[in-house]
Amino acid sequence: MSIDTDDGPPRDPTADRFDRSERALTPIAGVLLLAITVALAGGVVTAAIDAPPEPAPTASLSLSATDDRITVTHRGGDALDATELEVRVRVDGEPLTRQPPVPFFSAAGFHPGPTGAFNAATDGDWRVGGSASFRVAETNDPAVEPGRTVTVEVSVDGLPVATLETVVEPR
Repeated sequence: MSIDTDDGPPRDPTADRFDRSERALTPIAGVLLLAITVALAGGVVTAAIDAPPEPAPTASLSLSATDDRITVTHRGGDALDATELEVRVRVDGEPLTRQPPVPFFSAAGFHPGPTGAFNAATDGDWRVGGSASFRVAETNDPAVEPGRTVTVEVSVDGLPVATLETVVEPR
């Protein structure tokens, strides 16, 4: 006696394998997409951190020194933000013991009342044609005296703008 069990068309034994393998690709694809996203985000953050800083302002400055007064004149170029100025002075190659904390009105090692952008009451921008000066006090060392060479470095927000040099003239 024969028993007929017709369960429908014959099944392909490889069909189950394809279904399972297709389902296994979904988590792998998700992990790969997540890894790519993380790598790209890391690259963007690294690029932002390594981005070059803003360039220093460009300005043409001149220097004069008479007795104890040092004067810097803005001859051309960008306006300089007086609140971000930094001035460093050397006499015959040796830095002053006390550097001018520009802008300021009164500071140890300097006579009160600097002018222009070096004065704390400045309007903010040091523009072409403007001069700024300060007087170095006798209590600062080395002394600013006629015949000595004075070098002044001007920077804005830590970026160098100019290095100027002159010989101190008598009054």
